[in-house]
Amino acid sequence: MNAIRIEVPALTENIRMIESFIDNAREKFHLDDDIYGNIMIAVTEAVNNAIKHGSHNDSSRNVNLSLLVDGTTLKFRIEDQGQGFDYLHLPDPTAPENLEKPGGRGIFLMKHLADEVTFLDGGRVVELSFYMNA
Repeated sequence: MNAIRIEVPALTENIRMIESFIDNAREKFHLDDDIYGNIMIAVTEAVNNAIKHGSHNDSSRNVNLSLLVDGTTLKFRIEDQGQGFDYLHLPDPTAPENLEKPGGRGIFLMKHLADEVTFLDGGRVVELSFYMNA
């Protein structure tokens, strides 16, 4: 099992470091373009949510991103120091009353791009799993 980790202050400009982390993982684990694109969008969305909603752009708080590679599964774990959220009762972004709203699609996107999405610790932790082709 391989694991790599990065911790960044909760500021949106640190998304660039997250993108570099994913680029490095792409090279290290020889990810193909399809899975790489899904990972880039889903993981940066999760980290962005952790920065904006979990940590309220508070640079005294950190967001942790770790990647665990176990066989053909890549598991990204994003953790913030916020209060968590009610991930069981999210509005449906595809409902007619929500189509015009500017936000609310991040978790919907993550669930469609990752093979598995798990929320832990009251919503302070999200795990995104991607299955690589053997």
